[in-house]
Amino acid sequence: MVEIKTPEQIAKMRAAGLVVAAMHKECAAAAVPGATTKDLDEVAAKVLADHGAKPNFLGYGGFPGNICTSVNDVVVHGIPDRETVLKSGDVLSIDAGAIIDGWHGDAAITVFVGEGHAPELLELSRVTEESMWAGLAAMRKGNRLVDISKAVEGYIRRQPRPASGKYGIIEDYGGHGIGSQMHMDPHVLNYVERRRGRGPKLVPGMCLAIEPMVSLGTAKTHVLEDDWTVVTDDHSCSSHWEHSIALTEQGPLVLTAPDGGRAKLAEYGVETAPDPLG
Repeated sequence: MVEIKTPEQIAKMRAAGLVVAAMHKECAAAAVPGATTKDLDEVAAKVLADHGAKPNFLGYGGFPGNICTSVNDVVVHGIPDRETVLKSGDVLSIDAGAIIDGWHGDAAITVFVGEGHAPELLELSRVTEESMWAGLAAMRKGNRLVDISKAVEGYIRRQPRPASGKYGIIEDYGGHGIGSQMHMDPHVLNYVERRRGRGPKLVPGMCLAIEPMVSLGTAKTHVLEDDWTVVTDDHSCSSHWEHSIALTEQGPLVLTAPDGGRAKLAEYGVETAPDPLG
């Protein structure tokens, strides 16, 4: 079942989404050489407390952090700790979430620690982020779920190949519905799987988290012994970008973007819905 939200519920999700945006801003600023991933987790905890929000990652299935901190070949679900010290040249994804009045926000960004990053790493992040926006732009009345998957994959496939030979679109993880829970139906693939059909129609009140994960090599991953940390099989670096988005009667609204997605979606000819929080 796909949960359909009322405008009032979407407004609460917008409030949660803005907390997530604040978490990303502060954590990205703190992601400097010498900082530990636990340091970033503590920054995130303070932002949550300052906004009167609850973490949706902490304790989820036993997860021990307020955020996921995934470095280099870690694709997703990296656990913040004191042992992982960031160094110049690292690629870091920060996946963060928040709950306001029982309604969830969830988003991820890729940041570059210090200096000295290879151009292909910068391009990897750009391609991943832009593929996310292509997917967000497909969140329109009349489209179906597969149109989002098609937009994400299509953008990636149209880009020039990196020096490593290909971009790996991670197959085992993808986006999801979001609302009264963090992970809900439907599952949102970042590629087109013909056997799954076209999926449900996109209708007002539907909220999704769209989150491509792309590597500079294989699409295959495995989970480490901690039962959380997901790494690429060939240890190639990866990028992860995510936004939560609502479809309203007035159009889409990117819940976790400070401007509601207005500037980026305008590049796709998409006008965003009014922000319920002004």
